[in-house]
Amino acid sequence: MIADLRKEFYFGEDSPLIPDENGNFTRPVNFKKRYYRILKAAGIEVKGLHSLRCHTFATNLVNGKKQSDGTIKSLTPRQVADLLGHTTSEITEMYYVKRDLTELNGITDGFEM
Repeated sequence: MIADLRKEFYFGEDSPLIPDENGNFTRPVNFKKRYYRILKAAGIEVKGLHSLRCHTFATNLVNGKKQSDGTIKSLTPRQVADLLGHTTSEITEMYYVKRDLTELNGITDGFEM
């Protein structure tokens, strides 16, 4: 989709990704309309613009990144809440974080119940 956008409106490397017809930044209302058209054309579930920033950011920080030694480097929900400016970590966990439980697969293997 980015390549298609660049073909449609290209004003040079330093231009905004989604420029207006003159190569300037798009007005927010027009950007929002175009954003939804892009999602629809790409077959992506419609999410609000806010989800692009906070949801992905918070999820990636809490789920962490696997290090070369096998450990997972991550932040606690409280730390992420502080970064996002939330008063409690519950808000962050409830609305912004989608836990990746695949890291827990096999964690109880070998335990007897």
